[in-house]
Amino acid sequence: MSEHRRKPPQSRGRRAAGSSGRRAGPPPVPPADDAQRTGETPERPYGSRAEARRATQRGSGGRRRAASSAEGTTRAARRRGETPSKKRFIDYPRSGYRGLRRWVPSWKQVLGSCVAFMGLMMGLVGVAYAMTEIPDPNDVALQETNVYYWASGERMVVSGESNVNRQNLDLSDIPEAMQDSVISAENASFYSDPGIDLMGIGRAMLNMARGGDVQSGSTITQQYVKNMYLTQDQTIERKARELLLSVKVGAEVSKDDILEGYLNTSDFGRGALGIQAAAQAYYGKDALDLTDSEAAFMTALLKGPALYDPYIGGGGDEVNDRNEENLQRAEERWSWVLDRRVEVGGLSATDRQAIDEEGFPMPDPPTPAMEKAGQIGYLTNLADQYLISEGITTREDLDKGGFQIHTTFDEDMMNQMEAAVVGVQEEHIDPEARDEDRHVQFGGAAVVPGDGAIVAIYGGEDYTQHFVNNANNPGAQVGSTFKPFVLAAAMSEGVRDPEGPATQDEDQRTPISPESEYRSEDMLPIMNYNGEPVLVENAETGEDEEWRQANFEGRSQGDLSIREAMEISANAPFVQLGMDVGPATVRDVAESAGLLPDSLGKADDTVPTFALGVSTPGPIRMATAYATFAASGEQADPYSVTSAENSRLGISYEHETQTEQAFDSAVADNVTDVLTEVVEGDEGSGRDVQALGRPVAAKTGTTDDNKSAWFVGYTPQLSTAIGMWRMPDSQEELVGDEQMGFMSMYDTAGMERINGGSLPLDVWLAFMQEATAGHEIEEFPEPSDIGEMHRGTGVEPPPPPTPTDDPTEEPTEEPTEEPTEEPTEEPTEEPTEPEDPTPSDDPTEPCNDWDPTCDDGGQDGGPGGDPTDDPTDEPTDPGETDDGGAWFGGRVG
Repeated sequence: MSEHRRKPPQSRGRRAAGSSGRRAGPPPVPPADDAQRTGETPERPYGSRAEARRATQRGSGGRRRAASSAEGTTRAARRRGETPSKKRFIDYPRSGYRGLRRWVPSWKQVLGSCVAFMGLMMGLVGVAYAMTEIPDPNDVALQETNVYYWASGERMVVSGESNVNRQNLDLSDIPEAMQDSVISAENASFYSDPGIDLMGIGRAMLNMARGGDVQSGSTITQQYVKNMYLTQDQTIERKARELLLSVKVGAEVSKDDILEGYLNTSDFGRGALGIQAAAQAYYGKDALDLTDSEAAFMTALLKGPALYDPYIGGGGDEVNDRNEENLQRAEERWSWVLDRRVEVGGLSATDRQAIDEEGFPMPDPPTPAMEKAGQIGYLTNLADQYLISEGITTREDLDKGGFQIHTTFDEDMMNQMEAAVVGVQEEHIDPEARDEDRHVQFGGAAVVPGDGAIVAIYGGEDYTQHFVNNANNPGAQVGSTFKPFVLAAAMSEGVRDPEGPATQDEDQRTPISPESEYRSEDMLPIMNYNGEPVLVENAETGEDEEWRQANFEGRSQGDLSIREAMEISANAPFVQLGMDVGPATVRDVAESAGLLPDSLGKADDTVPTFALGVSTPGPIRMATAYATFAASGEQADPYSVTSAENSRLGISYEHETQTEQAFDSAVADNVTDVLTEVVEGDEGSGRDVQALGRPVAAKTGTTDDNKSAWFVGYTPQLSTAIGMWRMPDSQEELVGDEQMGFMSMYDTAGMERINGGSLPLDVWLAFMQEATAGHEIEEFPEPSDIGEMHRGTGVEPPPPPTPTDDPTEEPTEEPTEEPTEEPTEEPTEEPTEPEDPTPSDDPTEPCNDWDPTCDDGGQDGGPGGDPTDDPTDEPTDPGETDDGGAWFGGRVG
C-alpha cells in the first residue's frame, strides 16, 4: 500500500497537533505496575498498522479469557492480601473447585486414606498383640466340686459356688467320640486355624443379618479363652481382648491342651461344668464310658442346656414330666451333630445308621445330687455356714471346691419332715380358696439330745424359690414355748428378795418349786420384784402406765401353780414369775440352754413380756435348748458336719462333741416333768400328741396378733421344733392391701386362729411318728424335789384345816359348806397341798418372812383372792389355751 494513502494517527492534545513529517513511532509501553494491576501481560510493540491488526485478530479471544481469569485471581488475591499459594501436600478441601466439589475427596484421597487406616490398625493390633500376655486362669475356672454326704455315708449332693460341679480330666480320659463330636459341630477347622476364624465370624454375622439363628462365630480356642481367662460379659472390650488372647493362646498352647481345657470348663447344665460332671449328671457314668450317640447329645447341650435338656421345665421322674419342646430340639440337634461327624470324617455312614436304629439316648432325670432344689440347698448352706463359723475354712475356699463334707443329716428323717409339712399343707392350706392361706410358711428342725447333731430340718418350700432358711432364724417370735426357760430360771437361780437391789447374788435369791402359786386373772396388774407396779410407756399417749397382762380370750382361772399354768399356758403367772426372777436372769438361763444372745432381744425390768417369748431363736436353736432339758441339763451346741477334707488345702476336720452342764439335772428333770403335763394333763394344750404312744414333754406357743404358732417337744432320744407363720417372700407376691412382714393367721386354714396346738402340733406329730418308729420307748428321769413353795404377789395362803374331835363328822360338813362358799379354791389348792411340805408342817406360817403376800394378800391394787373371779370361768377348749402377748397389752401364748 502506498505511503500517501496512510492516515495519520489521531492527535492527542497539543503534542499531536503538529506533524514532524516523520513516520509515526509505536505507542509507549504501559508501566509495569499498571500491567500487574490489570492482570495483563505486557505486549511487544508492533511496527505497523497491519501488524497491529493481525496481532489483534490473533489474540483478541485469548486476551479476553485471560483478562477474565486474571481479573478473578486478582480479586481473590486482593481479598487475601497476598498472591496465591502453592498446591498443598494434602489438598483438602480441594483447591481449584468451588462449592460442594471442594469437599468431595478424589479417588486417590479415598484410597490413600483407606491404606493409611489399615496400616495404622495393623500397627495398633501388632502393638496390642505384642503387649498381650496369657494371664492366670480365673477363679471360676479353678473351682472344683464340693461333695456332700448324708449321715449314712451316701452321697447327698455335688455342689460348689453357683452349683458348680466339676472334676477335671486329662484328654486321654475323654473319649474320642466326644472330641470328634465337639470339633465337628463347633469348629471343624480347629486343628488348622490360628485361634480365630474370620470366615466363621463373617458367616455368623451374615446369618444373623438375614434373620437366622443367633450364632457366635467363636472357635473352640475362643470359647476356651473365655472360660479359662475372661468373664462372660458381653462387651466390645471383652470381645476384642478375647480375639487377641485367642491368637496368642493358639500360637503358644497346644491344640490338645486347648481342647482338654475347653471340655473341662464348658457348661453342660444341671450345675455340671466339664464333661466328667456332665456325664455323671445326665447318664450316671464316667465320661470315658460315653457312647457315640451319648457324646452327640452332650455336644448338643453346649449350644444351651436350657434349650436341650429334656427335663428342664418338667422336673419329674415320669415321662409326662418331660419338656417335649426341649426333647424335640435335642433330638434334632443330636441328629445334626452325627451328620456333621459323618461329613467331617469322624464317623462312618454305617455306624451312623446303627445309631439311628438305636434311637435318641434319653438322659436320666435330674437327681437331688445334681441340684439344690427342694431342701438340698438349705442343707448345703447350713453345712457351709457351720464350717465357716467354726473357722475350719472360708467362703472363698468353699466356693473353689474340692471338699468332701460328711453331714449329720438323716435322709429318711429329712424326707419324713418334708412329707409331714406337705401333708398338713395339702389338707388344710388352700391359697386359691382363702386369701388368709396366702404366704403360709413352716420351719422345723430335729436335734439329738446330749449330742447336738441336727438330723432333719424343713427350710421352706424350695431353696430355688424361697431363699431364707426357715429352720435357722426366720425372725418369728416363739411365744409361750419360751416359758420353760422362765421356770428353769426360777428353780435354778430363784426369785429375788423384794428388800434387795435389782441385781442380786445367789445368797439373796430363793429357788422355788414348780408347785409355787401365782394369780392368773385376765389384765392382772404386774408388779416388780419389790412390789411396785411395773410401768411402761403407752405408745399412743407417751405416758407411763401400769402394765396389765392379758390372758387368752380374757380367761381367769384364779390362783394357779406354775405346773398348772404351764399346762394350760396361762400368761399372767409367768409374766409375774419372770419379773420376780428378773428378765436378765431368764435371758442368761436361756443362753445356757442353747439360745443365741442376739436372738433374745432386750431383757430388763422394763420388759415384762420377755417371759412370753418375744425372742426369735428359730427352730434349730429351740430344738437344741429343749434337748438340754431332755438330756438332764447337759447342753451340746448344734452341729451339721461330722467331718470335712480338702487335699488341695490340707484340711482334715473331725467333729468332737463337747457338752457342759447348763444347770443341775434336778432343774432340767423338773422342767421335763412339768412339760409332760402339757401332753398328759386333762387340760393340756398339747394333749393330742399322746397319740405318739411314748413319753413326750412339750410346749405350745402362739404370739401377738396370731402372727406365729409353735409346737416344741421331745422324747429322750429326739427334740423337735415346728413353727408356722405367714410372710410373703417379695413385694411381687403382695395382693391388695397386703404389706411385707409377718401377717396375722386369723381365719387361716378356715380356723378362727392358728394355735401351737393346731397345725404345728399336727406337723410335729406326723414327723415324730415316723422318725421315732424304730426307737425304744424310754421313760424320762424321775424328778427330785426342788426349791421352796412360793406364793406370788396377791396369792393368799390356804386356810388352816378345821380341827375336829370326831373325824367321822368331816365328810358330812365338807359337802355342805366348802363347795358353796369357795368352789374355786378346792380344785386349785388341794392338788398342790399334799406336795407342799411347808403348809403341812407349819400351817400358820406358809411363806417366808419377807414375802409381801403374808399381809393383806396383795400390794398396790393387787386383788389377791379377788371375789370377782368367776369360779365357773374354765377353758372351754383346753386345746386352745395358748395365747399371745406383745410389748403393750398383748397376748402371747
